[in-house]
Amino acid sequence: MENGAAQPVIVAIDGPSGTGKSSTSKAVAAQLGLSYLDTGAQYRAITWWMVTNGIDIDDPHAIAAAAGKPEIVSGTDPADPTITVDGTDVAAPIRTQEVTSQVSAVSAVPEVRARITELQRSLASGAAEGIVVEGRDIGTTVLPDADLKVFLTASPEARAARRSGELKGADVQATREALVKRDAADSSRKTSPLAKAGDAVEVDTTELTLAQVIECVVTLVEEKRAGK
Repeated sequence: MENGAAQPVIVAIDGPSGTGKSSTSKAVAAQLGLSYLDTGAQYRAITWWMVTNGIDIDDPHAIAAAAGKPEIVSGTDPADPTITVDGTDVAAPIRTQEVTSQVSAVSAVPEVRARITELQRSLASGAAEGIVVEGRDIGTTVLPDADLKVFLTASPEARAARRSGELKGADVQATREALVKRDAADSSRKTSPLAKAGDAVEVDTTELTLAQVIECVVTLVEEKRAGK
């Protein structure tokens, strides 16, 4: 590579729901000209496929046996991050309550994680300019050698308020309970739990506006690029 050309930079952004992870990751990628990958959407997509095809979500063996069947394709343009399963656009159906309530169970199956992790790694290694990858186990499991790892946190109250704002008409208290339950499931699963990497920069977003969080992460990426 010639002098002066920027090395591709791989950024891992992890954290629980409602910390502003998706909005931040998309904006940072757009601002810095990087690709973007929402790994949660991939787990939602495989969950949607399982539900649609009548796979018993309570049977990990049935989920494991089917894990290799759906073809999941993720578009990595931060302005328009598409996702298809077997050629069908699933951007809307994967956000339904039915999928949201089942995704932790499907994601906990090791064969599902192995399949999706492989997809994520191939997308990251193929990103010419670099990529922002957001999820729950990116810095620890999927891309342990990422150039920059960020772990976003926020109080359960702040996260519930944000999520219920996103989920029209949702009850904040019910949303908070669902978030805490999902955190517990994701943090305690045996395979690739939600966890902060030892070398991750933690950013508490409770008191910050989205613009401030984006600015903070952009600065971290730029510092990392300058120091390479």
